[in-house]
Amino acid sequence: MTQLSLEVRETGPGTVRDLTADQIAGLLSVPGLLRLTPAAGGRWRLTGNQKVGLIRLRTPAGEAIRVHLRPKLAVHDLLFLLTYSPTDPWHPDDVTAAASNDLLPALTDLLARTARRTLDAGALHGYRTVEEELPLLRGRIRTADQLRRVGMPLPVAVRYDDHTPDIAENRILLAALHLAARLPGVPVPTTLTLRHLADHLSGVQHMPPGAPLPRWTPTRLNSRYRHALRLAELLLSARSVRPDGEATVTVDGFLLDMPKVFERFLEDTLRAALSPQGIRCAAQEGHHRLDEAGQVRFRPDLVLYRSGRPVSVVDAKYAHLDTTPRTEHMFQLLAYCTALGLHQGHLVYAAASQDSPSAPTHHTIRRAGITVTTHAVDLAQPPADLLSTVTELATRIAMFCPHEGGAYTNSNSHPPTDTDT
Repeated sequence: MTQLSLEVRETGPGTVRDLTADQIAGLLSVPGLLRLTPAAGGRWRLTGNQKVGLIRLRTPAGEAIRVHLRPKLAVHDLLFLLTYSPTDPWHPDDVTAAASNDLLPALTDLLARTARRTLDAGALHGYRTVEEELPLLRGRIRTADQLRRVGMPLPVAVRYDDHTPDIAENRILLAALHLAARLPGVPVPTTLTLRHLADHLSGVQHMPPGAPLPRWTPTRLNSRYRHALRLAELLLSARSVRPDGEATVTVDGFLLDMPKVFERFLEDTLRAALSPQGIRCAAQEGHHRLDEAGQVRFRPDLVLYRSGRPVSVVDAKYAHLDTTPRTEHMFQLLAYCTALGLHQGHLVYAAASQDSPSAPTHHTIRRAGITVTTHAVDLAQPPADLLSTVTELATRIAMFCPHEGGAYTNSNSHPPTDTDT
């Protein structure tokens, strides 16, 4: 059976292709995968939707489609965003060993080497409660179940704790190793390594395709698994893709939502930089006070608290900052500040156009007394420069977060206005 292969960049003008109605239905079955618009001659223009990765699916008629979404960032820079953790620094500097400009070979190679280091000390074991019927006594008898039995007392209904490798951490890692080994474009040596590592996890239950990932909690015991699990969950992210409609569509691969990647990186780095200054960062916190009746819900990217009260709000925008911010972005942050009773907030963009100002710009909203400050963080910088930029950003944000008495760190009685730039 033929396969339609599509290669589209994360952003840009896209590509024009001839598509059948069945192929269009298959592409549209994955929400937000691509933007499809009619082009001249009955063709279709496919443009990126700020997602990167590799997706394989089948149309309602059974035709295979492979969609390769290429990132605009260099692979090394993207992997740094994906794997960096301020509380547990681990820089994938050796990712350049994957001699490819494609994200998939680099990510699977990094997973193979990370999983190998993780499993060198053996698979992690944990205790799991098991209920079954045995011809002998083990653990505790399930009294209620046993009393309901009629006739012979055997087998015995028992409950016991089993020390086993079949735990959430190993299930996630095994699922990622199996997925990475069967994806197209992965080098043969990497595929063999992935399969060999999967053999180290004997006794671990295979998760069926589409099953939700089990929950795991970071602890001292599973600390050596954390880097491998972070990469594994990235590769398994396509499990969250749910086709629309009643038709069954098989989806395989991995899909990264770049705005969420940027939000998480900004959240991690700002939290680490602002914590020493007594500022707590709450990410994606649900609020119900946009209207007086409390019926309209909103969820800011980052709300900053000091001494238990909100002092600022930050909204991450995975977009270029032009000479002026987009009106809808200003409206959104204005609503956040109004509902939270704040006098200032911050819009942080992932890049800046050549015409945009390099320094933060303050915009005071007329008749509102609220100042919105725009910042730009260039994600294409080397990792050290990027972290330095975020540290400077955190310092600027902290300057205008009032202390418990209401005064601002910069000794001004109010947030900066347009005349303060």
